[in-house]
Amino acid sequence: MSDNHPVDPSGNTEAFRAFSSQPQEPARSSSNTPLIAGAAVVALALVALLIWLVVS
Repeated sequence: MSDNHPVDPSGNTEAFRAFSSQPQEPARSSSNTPLIAGAAVVALALVALLIWLVVS
């Protein structure tokens, strides 16, 4: 009985080594801009609250 499936590439050591030696994509660094903007909004709200408390 003949096998109609091609040779499994994962069984080929040379193909596996070529696959595993491929350079990996560098991890993308996340931006700190949303964190900085959020901190600025919170700081502005606290300053506004303090001014409102002092004035009233």
